[in-house]
This record gives sequence, C-alpha cells and structure tokens, in this order.
Amino acid sequence: MGTSFFSELYSWISFVPRIGFKNIVEILIITFLIYKIIIWIRDTRASVLLKGIGFIFAFFVFAAVLELDTILWLMEKFSVIAVTAVLIIFQQELRRALEQLGSQKMFGSLFQSVEEAQKEEFSEQTVGELVRACFEMSRVKTGALMVLERESPLSEIRRTGIDIEGLVSSQLLINIFEHNTPLHDGAVVIRGNRVAAATCYLPLSENNEISKAYGTRHRAAIGISENTDSVTLVVSEETGQVSVAIGGALQEASTQEQLRDILETQMLRGEPTGNRHFGSLWKRRKHEGNDSE
Repeated sequence: MGTSFFSELYSWISFVPRIGFKNIVEILIITFLIYKIIIWIRDTRASVLLKGIGFIFAFFVFAAVLELDTILWLMEKFSVIAVTAVLIIFQQELRRALEQLGSQKMFGSLFQSVEEAQKEEFSEQTVGELVRACFEMSRVKTGALMVLERESPLSEIRRTGIDIEGLVSSQLLINIFEHNTPLHDGAVVIRGNRVAAATCYLPLSENNEISKAYGTRHRAAIGISENTDSVTLVVSEETGQVSVAIGGALQEASTQEQLRDILETQMLRGEPTGNRHFGSLWKRRKHEGNDSE
C-alpha cells in the first residue's frame, strides 16, 4: 500500500519541471515587475482603465460562451484601435514610469530600512507642528492650504508642484505660505511626517451647494476631499478662520484643541469621521462663511 502511494506520488511529481537557480531568478524578476506595475496602476488613472478592461473582458467571455459571432467579430476588429487609444490616453503616465525607471526612484523603497519607514509615519509631533502652524498663520491672516495624504495616493497632485521632502515643522510651513514667496501659491502635500511638495494644484469642487462666500482655496480643499480620503487644512486669508475638509464637507476648527482632536482622530487613530457627521456640520455652517478670498 505504502509503495503504491509513493509510486503514484512520484509519477505526479515527475510532471513538475525542475526549478534551478536561473528559474528562481526569473520568478523573482517577474514578481518584482508585476508588483511595480500594480503600484503604478494604483498611483495613476490606470486603475480606472483596469476596471474598464475587466468589464470588457467579462463581456467578451459572455459573448464567447453564448457564441455571439457578430459581437466577437466587432470586438476583434476594434481591439487594435483600442490598444492604440490606450497608449495615446496614458502617454504621460507611461512617460513618467519610464522616467522613474531611468532615475531608479522605483527601486528606492525596496531598500528602505524599517527605521526609515517608521519615520515616515504620521506622528503626534507632526500633529502639534500642524496645529501650531495653522493658528500662527491664522493670527496674522496668512492664507494656507495643506493636504494630508492617507490611503489614497496623491502622486498626481504632487507632480503638479515642486518637491520639498522636508520634515514637517511649523517654521517650514509658515515660511512656505509667507506672502510674496515663490512657494506660497497653491497647496502643500504632506505625506507622513514630511512635506512632500508645495505649489500643488488641486481640483476645484463643482458642488453647487457650497456657499458662494467660500473662495477658491476652500473650493479646492473640498474638491480634493471629494476625490480622495485626504484630510485638508485651510487657513482663510480674509478672516484667519481654520477649517478642515474631509469627505467633501468642511468643518471649522475654532480652537487648537478642536483641530488637534480632529487630526488625532483622522490621522493617528484611523477613525474617519463619516460624511454624514461632517456634512451636517458643514450644512449648518455653509451660510455662515464670510471668506471671499
């Protein structure tokens, strides 16, 4: 019984090709490339494209199962045109991917130590620096717009600005948004404990329910919060009011303690305030705004 079992097992194993050192190297290279492609898709608009391709593939399988010959013929004829169209639409993303490959930025995160990775995490000290910066600028009515990255990557937004890669500090943020300085216009993107980029452009919200009293800075804050899970801090240049945009809604933070509590809840404890909570606060305040930046 035992001999027949091992004979059958050996017959099955004999079908498996031998894996040598070269095969292991090839597997590692292919795995790494697939991983980088997935990261690239996640960080760009290609994720939307991937969903569309998945839907088309599912429809193709459906047509093949039902033997819908006319539809299969049409899809075959349009496939070449579709590939060309994809290359044209995503030429900028493909160019950036090749630039990253040439500059070897794609490989930097691979060799990042655990200690370096921990330094990038959002910390209590960063919360304190942001609160201090917001209310220092509020006191002198310096307009500011700061986007805090969470799960949704802000790579596209960061590319519209100038790389900073400096540790978050109230002095740095105040200097960036100082009037008549080269970096004061636009938004700052903060990733972990670092100011990733400045002078970044944000999409404006097209929500018609937003109070007309809110200016471009507040519309931009609401706009980026509608498209991502980011937390955006706004300091009004007109009134000095500090506000927070999350999930397409705006909440005023009248005191340092209130702002600190919001940041700790959203960025440290990972307990997002629901859109309904923020939305109700925003609706109560949307007619009270008097910032006409």
